Amino acid sequence: MNVRAVFIDMDGTLLTVSNNISRRNMEAINKLIDQGIMVFLATGRHYEVTAPYHKEIGLKTPMICLNGAAIHDGETGRMLQKNTVNVDEELFHHLTAENPCNVIIHTANGLYCKEINEEIDYWTKIGKIPPRYTGDLRQANYNDVLKYSVRTGVQNTELSSLFKKEAEVIDWNDGFEMVAPNVSKWSAIKNLLHAYQINPTEVVAIGDGPNDIEMLRQVGTGVAMGNAREEIKAVADFVTGHHENDGLAEFLERYLLTSKEPFAI
Repeated sequence: MNVRAVFIDMDGTLLTVSNNISRRNMEAINKLIDQGIMVFLATGRHYEVTAPYHKEIGLKTPMICLNGAAIHDGETGRMLQKNTVNVDEELFHHLTAENPCNVIIHTANGLYCKEINEEIDYWTKIGKIPPRYTGDLRQANYNDVLKYSVRTGVQNTELSSLFKKEAEVIDWNDGFEMVAPNVSKWSAIKNLLHAYQINPTEVVAIGDGPNDIEMLRQVGTGVAMGNAREEIKAVADFVTGHHENDGLAEFLERYLLTSKEPFAI
């Protein structure tokens, strides 16, 4: 089947460690678009820190944000879809208040965090919108939660496992994230494929993290970055180079940009 759409993760895939799009990645994506292949961003980031890169590339396609909890219109930024998550707030705040960690709560109206750090400073600089609240989150007044993010500095499956009946839990090396049950980048991709009448077999997805596993498994061609953990590489059809070495462009150039016609894998 011909490839009609490519879904690209951002951190560890599209972006360098300094949060830039390399010239080679940019050129490869632009050539892909020129061939008539649709390009989408699928990220764990919230809209405000996704949109500047979406604009830099010149994309018009919808953005999948917050691990599939939100889809935003590519031109207006309007939220086209949202999936809120509900957990035992009393238990959550009790546990996270006792543990040394930062907590970031992404809502439909902005983000709330336990403390400011380098990550939050970067988001504020890029997205131009500071957190709506910083401090003891038990005192914060928020609703419509799309994603919880807990940064413990180490993997903490003992803590994250307590919420697996209420939420979709994604374990990272430095903590965990939670979205609504059955929500993932893949669930959002399915909705967009239906809207654009694209078959999953006509899709390539490229990523490096545990939040990418489902989309890599389900699309026609899943591509893991060289910097991905072994369990992510294990579900992929291809493994490309490291994100610091333009692994994204390496795959696109080798397999999708070999002719003026969309490449059949």
